[in-house]
Amino acid sequence: MSRKTISFGSLSPLVGFHLRRASGEFALDFRSAVEGTGMRQVLVGILAVVEANPGINQGAVGKMLGIKRANMVSLINELVERGALERTMTPRDRRSFSLELTVSGKALLAECMTRIAVHEKKLLAGLSDLEQQLLLNLLSRIESPAG
Repeated sequence: MSRKTISFGSLSPLVGFHLRRASGEFALDFRSAVEGTGMRQVLVGILAVVEANPGINQGAVGKMLGIKRANMVSLINELVERGALERTMTPRDRRSFSLELTVSGKALLAECMTRIAVHEKKLLAGLSDLEQQLLLNLLSRIESPAG
């Protein structure tokens, strides 16, 4: 049986099936896009959230990105050891740490975001600007059903 005649059958109308396949394509190409930076999606996400919210605590970053608390510690440690993040004890709560990007963290994030923009442009080339915006809006509604 040739590849052209193979059908996904009852999977074809399933949104989750197509989201998973699309996500796989994005993840694979993402790794190529940031190759040589030592970065992964989760690390770029952390840097981006901290850049947008200077002084945010690591618990809030984890909650925002859906990262388990137990995993956040090692991820933050990795970024601190790389010199991309600075972690400071919060004066009001000595158990909480506020996060800030370092100069090198800002440069690293900027480089990654430039590469990611090229990666996204390539993968979304078949969609118009309007379709891309619609896709983002629809995905946002799925991510936050109440909002």
